[in-house]
Amino acid sequence: MQNKGIHLVSFLLVVIGGLNWGLVGFFKYDLVSSLLGGSDSMIARIVFGLVGLGALYLLATHKKDCRTCNAGGESSSHGHDLPA
Repeated sequence: MQNKGIHLVSFLLVVIGGLNWGLVGFFKYDLVSSLLGGSDSMIARIVFGLVGLGALYLLATHKKDCRTCNAGGESSSHGHDLPA
């Protein structure tokens, strides 16, 4: 159960980071920095660090957790619980 919680938090952090990078790439707007006092603020740096740790965790556990990788690519739902 604890791994599920860590996985969910990591997933949410990586989504936040990905959306933020998308905003930076398309609009030159860093939402995280804007909300947290600039990219040099301690809280923004902590959030950026947590996003990085979340990505490392997902990278390290992907093979074990991914249904598509473990099913040999036969899954029609691409390894998620969403309908095909």
